[in-house]
Amino acid sequence: MNLSLYSAATGMEAQQLNLNTIANNLANVNTPGFKRSKIEFQDLLYQKPRASGSDSGGGNLIPTGIEVGNGSRVAATSKVFTQGQLTSTGEKLDVAIQGDGFFEVQRVDGTIGYTRDGSFKLNASGQVVTVDGLPILSGFQPIPAGASSIHIAENGEVTVQSSSGTQSFRLTLTRFANPSGLRSLGGNLFEETAASGTPEQGQPGEQGFGGTIQGYTEASNVNIVEEMVNLIVAQRAYEINSKSIQTSDEMLQNIANMKR
Repeated sequence: MNLSLYSAATGMEAQQLNLNTIANNLANVNTPGFKRSKIEFQDLLYQKPRASGSDSGGGNLIPTGIEVGNGSRVAATSKVFTQGQLTSTGEKLDVAIQGDGFFEVQRVDGTIGYTRDGSFKLNASGQVVTVDGLPILSGFQPIPAGASSIHIAENGEVTVQSSSGTQSFRLTLTRFANPSGLRSLGGNLFEETAASGTPEQGQPGEQGFGGTIQGYTEASNVNIVEEMVNLIVAQRAYEINSKSIQTSDEMLQNIANMKR
């Protein structure tokens, strides 16, 4: 059996998934709070016609055996939670997290999601919500209608001035032992999994939690130049694997023509 055909096919499939991942990163270059994904590869099982260390007779051991690989596969597409650049918006309800942590979001089904996208709005009842209208938890309280001033400090202290007086409360953030284990839900939301660990809550600026920066949003951490280089490498690897299939096919064709 010509293993090169199957090995090259697995390589092409893996590079196609790599290309899909890179394309998704580039598509979200302007998505607030987006975290890029990186793909991780593994080699497949090996056939071992002659195992190293086996007895060759007379008490002699084979120093180096024969191993034939079966290609590669994608092992994981992990999120990279490096800090994105903070972009000034001037909006009083835009809040960026500088450092570790997530905002809690109440999803439509009542479960909790987590986001780094701090592009917040007010709904008709004064509740702070996402651009999709999902309520933000994390210690936010309703903002009175006609509030003249909203100030959010780096330590999460929120002071609201309105005709009814001054209202103060403090925000909380949530973090995970393994944020790369979070499940991506779309809509700039993540979900807790067994791999991520249980959520840990704390206040901004304390015990390693990041600070809250008012009037800013966190941009995507996608580096366009880096992704374009990865795109070229993936394309060339795909081409080389396809060339391997073509070469294997030509070798089989030569064998088939030997009788003529």
